[in-house]
Amino acid sequence: MKQARYIFLIVVLAAFSLSSCVTVRQGNVGVKRTIGKIKKNSLPPGARWYNPFVSTIILVPVRTQNLEVSLQLPSKEGLNVDAEISILYHVDEERATEVIGSIGRDYVETMILPVFRAAAADITAKFMAKDMHTGNRFDIERQIQEKMMEIIGDRGFIIEAVLLKSISLPPGLYRAIEEKLEAEQAAQRMEFVLQKERQEAERRKIEAQGIRDANQIISEGLTPAIIQYKTIEAYRELSQSNNAKVIIGGGNQPILLGE
Repeated sequence: MKQARYIFLIVVLAAFSLSSCVTVRQGNVGVKRTIGKIKKNSLPPGARWYNPFVSTIILVPVRTQNLEVSLQLPSKEGLNVDAEISILYHVDEERATEVIGSIGRDYVETMILPVFRAAAADITAKFMAKDMHTGNRFDIERQIQEKMMEIIGDRGFIIEAVLLKSISLPPGLYRAIEEKLEAEQAAQRMEFVLQKERQEAERRKIEAQGIRDANQIISEGLTPAIIQYKTIEAYRELSQSNNAKVIIGGGNQPILLGE
């Protein structure tokens, strides 16, 4: 009987010891609350003992968290754009006890999400809907991040990035953007054709000028004496040809007769 009591006592002590120990894993800190009061310093990673009857240790992640949100964003022209957004954030390790003490462990629903929705609506309302689908997306993301940090940056949160993962524009706007892109591509193709035609016209102009200049140089070099000399040479070559029969020249040129 006495041995059974010892065994029972050991089991109770073991159960109490296990319930009085918590492991704070890497990437987390522990916030100890004793009789409703938050301890000033957080607990680093490791095994931590506490009295479960009067104390509680709250595990707070201080590594990067990815919060995915689906919502409709207003645009400057009054359209609602469906968006899938990721918020990368983490709790400042040195201010984890402050976050739990002033906001509570449900700080995502209490603080981060409401601030994000307000900041996102405020920023996207300054942009056209098509801007959320173009190169202006990065600027929108940056401004939302900065707006959130202005509001909750001094409350122990660090917003690392806001990422617009997917944007669903209204069908009519999609078609308008596609038509605009098609028109821009057609204009670029036409500009290429016109540029090619201008280059071809310039080439022909330069070629014609070259031919004209060459003819002018030849004309200036053809004096009457040269022309007469060249004519005599031509007649001489013709007279020596086996096919030459009768050649009658002008009044100042010789008349060559042959078979």
